[in-house]
Amino acid sequence: MKILVTYLTVTGNTKKVADAIFGVIEEEKTIQPISEVNDIGGYDLTFVGSPMHGFGLDNTVKEFIEEKAKGKNIALFVTHASPEGDEPLQGWLDSCKEAAAGANLVGFFECQGEMSKELADAMVKLDDPNLAAWGKMRDETLGQPDVTRLERARVFAREAMSKVS
Repeated sequence: MKILVTYLTVTGNTKKVADAIFGVIEEEKTIQPISEVNDIGGYDLTFVGSPMHGFGLDNTVKEFIEEKAKGKNIALFVTHASPEGDEPLQGWLDSCKEAAAGANLVGFFECQGEMSKELADAMVKLDDPNLAAWGKMRDETLGQPDVTRLERARVFAREAMSKVS
């Protein structure tokens, strides 16, 4: 089996998860930023990682999936600053899965990442009290994804690979 791990990262959170996934793959494997991937046709499984931007997948990742992953086996992983299990987050995660509707989605993983100081500072200045409050929760995200979340990513990777092999 030939496996690709590709990702978009802004703050490094998604790359940490990509590296954890890549580390457990024993088959032939490649890891590359999404901007360097032209085609996924030669892979049996592609792990695609994205930060949550604008309450869904980053547009670059969304376009990548729409243009390159139709009918292909993909496992999608997403990082976000929201507390896991937060009610609004569930709808945003559903929109991420919907973006992969044209692909054969063999797995989905999400975890909290560390909110950047710049984002938190911008959010606390917003008129929306919910977003301002969320920006004030930055300290609760520090150090994420932690070792527990990265281990969950490894388990996810093994499960996704078992569905394809």
